[in-house]
Amino acid sequence: MKSVKLGQSDIAISAMTVGCWPFGGGEYWGEQSQKDVDEVVHAALDLGVNTFDTAEMYNGGESERSLGKALKGYRSKAVVISKISPSNCHNVRKHCIESLQRLGMDYLDVYMLHWPVNKLAVEHFTADKRIIDAPPTVEEAYAQLDALKKEGLIRAIGMSNFGRRQMEEVVRTGVQVDVNEMTYNIVSRAIEAEIAPYCMDNSISIIGSMGLQQGLLAGIYHAPEDVPPHQAHSRHYPDFRGGGTSRHGEAGAEKEIFDVVDSLRKIAENLNMHIAQLAIAWILKKKFMASTLVGSRNIYELNMNVKACSLEISDETEAMIDKISQPVLDILGSNPDYYEHSSKSRIF
Repeated sequence: MKSVKLGQSDIAISAMTVGCWPFGGGEYWGEQSQKDVDEVVHAALDLGVNTFDTAEMYNGGESERSLGKALKGYRSKAVVISKISPSNCHNVRKHCIESLQRLGMDYLDVYMLHWPVNKLAVEHFTADKRIIDAPPTVEEAYAQLDALKKEGLIRAIGMSNFGRRQMEEVVRTGVQVDVNEMTYNIVSRAIEAEIAPYCMDNSISIIGSMGLQQGLLAGIYHAPEDVPPHQAHSRHYPDFRGGGTSRHGEAGAEKEIFDVVDSLRKIAENLNMHIAQLAIAWILKKKFMASTLVGSRNIYELNMNVKACSLEISDETEAMIDKISQPVLDILGSNPDYYEHSSKSRIF
């Protein structure tokens, strides 16, 4: 398993990050047994995957609790990432301590602000009008994160879903920020335009989330109708696919997306690899990607995903995939907020 240094920190992260959102079970992903979580986490560490990503909001804190149970006795081997909701950034220390208590840990390796601190983003995390009307400032949030780092409660500071202008605001605070976690996969390439170049120029690592586009690029769906509504509420799909959960109001690009999936199946078959492995290998070939976040709910999925991290595709295969996915990029554009209308993005 390859590893790289995270930003300017001394933390080495694996090329694959285990996405822990399903851990603890919940409405979005369904039930998740602790036995499977324990097996996945322990096997991941044995295979050289040391990085685990969770958040205070995942399953109401149960993801953190589940990951903490699985890492009991293994803490020194793991890089643990958690995230604070922007609505909670008036008191970052309180929420960091609560995350640590759920995890059963003394420190976090990386603590990220989950979304930028603008009004639209904050509204997704709270109904409290006082916070919505007077959200925390970037300066307020990152000063507190920096204090936590100096206190030893966190080792590195990050951000998640921050656009070019928002990253510039953070950099201007003077606080060392080592990572931006952003959606990136074959059908979600918005960060290529401005975000990835800015990160490379400023020594900010990128961990890509939704590496398999919630199962789409694992080949488990053969038609748009097969995708569960709560996983079809992004701009990739027409608004009606979300079953009332979509907010974007756009026409989507589902024909183009499933054309991509069909082409990927053929390419993967010719290369004698699973379509999910091809999707992961393509991500890790991009020079601006430090790690890709992939959910692995059982040992079978974990082993397949880990193997993908050691597979290398040719420049020609990469270029072919870039070309076949270009129509999707043309429709969805360079706005990395895939859940709001393009004119009303939380990321800018």
